Amino acid sequence: MKKMVLFVFNGDPMCFIHVLLNALDMQTRGDEGRIVVEGAATRLIGELAKPDHALYALWEKVKQAGLVEGVCKACSLKMGTLQAAQDQGLTLLDEMNGHPSMARYRQEGYELITF
Repeated sequence: MKKMVLFVFNGDPMCFIHVLLNALDMQTRGDEGRIVVEGAATRLIGELAKPDHALYALWEKVKQAGLVEGVCKACSLKMGTLQAAQDQGLTLLDEMNGHPSMARYRQEGYELITF
């Protein structure tokens, strides 16, 4: 089993969909794929929770599968989506001056993939 963490910085929904699909595909193939929502991508958090959003069903599937490791606390605060992340029960990651630490994941044996 490979361990991969997908850091998604890009706030474009067309990029984000590929992160969601790849995390599910990794899980289906027996690998561990985790998603960390960072940077401009945190702006999508509130939109994805709306049932009429095109990615809503996929987002819910990924969350229910336990594939969302968390959301950058500093970036979600900056983008105005901190409360939306909390409302969805997402973990706020802040161990590196308010941001998630890539080094921690490397030390835990994860391969890093950025979007």
